[in-house]
Amino acid sequence: MPQAAGTKAPSADPAPSKPRKPSFRPEVQGLRALAVLMVVAYHVWLGRVSGGVDIFLLISAFLLTLSFIRKAESGKPFRLLAHWLHLFKRLLPAVVVVILGVLAGTWLILPQGRWPEVLDQAWASLLYRQNWLLADAAVDYYAQDHAGASPLQHFWSLSIQGQVFILWPLIFAAAAFALAGLRQVPRLRGLTYRGLLAAVFGTVFVLSLAYSMEQTATNQAYAYFDTRARLWEFALGSLLALVLPYLKPGRIFRVVLGWAGLAGMVSCGLVLTVDRSFPGYVALWPTLSAAAIIVAGQNGSRFGVDRLLSSRPAVALGDNSYALYLWHWPLLVLALAATGVEAPNLRQGLGIVAASIVLAILTTRFVEKPLRDWHWPKLRAWRTAVVIVACGALLAGPVAVWQTSLSKEEIATAAQPRELTPGALALTPENENTPAPRARTIPGPTALDNDWAGIDSACTGANATSDPILEGCRQELPEEPSSKRIVVLGDSHAQQYLAALAPVAAARGWELVTLLMPACRFGAESEARSAECNAYNRASSTYVLEHMPDAVFTVASLTHEEAPFETEVPGYLEGVRPFADAGIEVVGIRDNPRFTFNMPQCSQRHGATAPACNPALAESLVEPSPLENYRGKLPGLHLMDMSDFICARGVCPAVVGNVYVYKDDNHLTRTYVETMIPMFEQRLLAATGWS
Repeated sequence: MPQAAGTKAPSADPAPSKPRKPSFRPEVQGLRALAVLMVVAYHVWLGRVSGGVDIFLLISAFLLTLSFIRKAESGKPFRLLAHWLHLFKRLLPAVVVVILGVLAGTWLILPQGRWPEVLDQAWASLLYRQNWLLADAAVDYYAQDHAGASPLQHFWSLSIQGQVFILWPLIFAAAAFALAGLRQVPRLRGLTYRGLLAAVFGTVFVLSLAYSMEQTATNQAYAYFDTRARLWEFALGSLLALVLPYLKPGRIFRVVLGWAGLAGMVSCGLVLTVDRSFPGYVALWPTLSAAAIIVAGQNGSRFGVDRLLSSRPAVALGDNSYALYLWHWPLLVLALAATGVEAPNLRQGLGIVAASIVLAILTTRFVEKPLRDWHWPKLRAWRTAVVIVACGALLAGPVAVWQTSLSKEEIATAAQPRELTPGALALTPENENTPAPRARTIPGPTALDNDWAGIDSACTGANATSDPILEGCRQELPEEPSSKRIVVLGDSHAQQYLAALAPVAAARGWELVTLLMPACRFGAESEARSAECNAYNRASSTYVLEHMPDAVFTVASLTHEEAPFETEVPGYLEGVRPFADAGIEVVGIRDNPRFTFNMPQCSQRHGATAPACNPALAESLVEPSPLENYRGKLPGLHLMDMSDFICARGVCPAVVGNVYVYKDDNHLTRTYVETMIPMFEQRLLAATGWS
């Protein structure tokens, strides 16, 4: 993780040629080493949150605050621009080297469908906004469900640090400017710079922690990457730096405090399942544990934890902790992607850790240290800026060229004649023995992620609803008065069929309304659903009975990744019975298969005809179909099955007629469903008797 601004970045050499500054705290450097080992070990073997990153955030603010306090109390100017330039000149070179390495690994190992994601994250990591990109993706149910984590995902914490490294110096400068004015107030004449900063950071701590707790409880996926939910951890580090000179515990107490802090650090992720609780109050556990070790400091006792943390190996690892953090995650992700292993065993994990340490030492010694010690940029601020821009350009150039190349390929793919990409039409009886022509598979990788069907217009007029839970209500109205009004209920598996239903409705003058909630299949209240889903389904049912459409469209079966591969939807008949009793027709379509792997990525990696990408029909759907259990149970219930245009000849292929069937492991692409329109319309009319 980054060294805090204003402190000497320690050398990677166990025996540095230059002496450490008097302000250097070896036990803090050892604490950094322990934190990075926790992060690495938990990522490689446990797959859990360790709290090590939170410790890094606290340490960086602690050292940053010490640096500016020394400047303020010695009367030295802050020189913020020079400070920021110096800081990012130290941080960026290693970042650029690692991201370039990740790009090379991406090109060699990852399937083409994941390239756009990695390239977008390369920009976000370079510009210190990766956390916001991940926050948006974390709460976006419709983002592509990638088979593996991004090799640049760990840059979220570096992005938050970079943002705070801009914000905190502004706070230091603003406090220094405001201090003189505040001292003019009689009651504040004794106010000190430390006291003012303590008030500021205390306020930040309280407000941010309260926000973090509230957001973690209601929207944890977003809060995890939200800078505002992490500011309290930095504020805690700053408060620690401010009060540390006034804390004078005895030696015995400091020995006990240090070891208690160490035990708290190491045990955090083992004792608590914290991955869904961070960064709320649970993150106080690792941060206060680290604070205890810092307060314990160097106590001079041979039994103190500082003896361990100040040892040459610990300090040397701390010197390389930034580069080690940068390298370990992409090596882990790329190694698992290359081998197909879900989680490394002890030997494989040790190999990944060893490779990470070697690359970290090489990066520190031959990239970080030479640029840090380079004298030329130190002479003028513009020279430092030139180095920063050059580092950025070294990465921006390849990323821009690669993205441009993908865009051109995407345009060429989309421009193919439609007869080259028949999709589901290739499975019709007249075409089933005709091989698909040679062509690029559509949609292309950059378009696949957003290949969703949907309706954009919010419900208005007669379709409007005052129920806030149904605020996502959407409508599509025909130009002429509608001959039929259909409400689509359920989740994303109902939404995906809008790619066929909406064109059919438009051609026939039908009106469509959608009430959709991700991962919420429509049915009566059931313990199998979340409380939010049950509430949404109740509201949807009330809406239908109040607005009395001609019909509702639902998904009537539920597929699973593993056996049993397909079941009835919990409470399905009970959920639609009120509609049937009210004379509203119900269309129930069979669900599509789900898989344990990403279908398009399998095709990109192994080829569309590979057996791995063409799972057996018997491992995807069950016979007889669960829909048969509904037949004849309710008047006006019409059942549809399109599975023979998704799976055929005993298999469920990833690609049919040069079109990706799936966009991930369970959602059909809009493009493929559009190729089903003629067959969908025929079966819908046959099932319902509509004209």
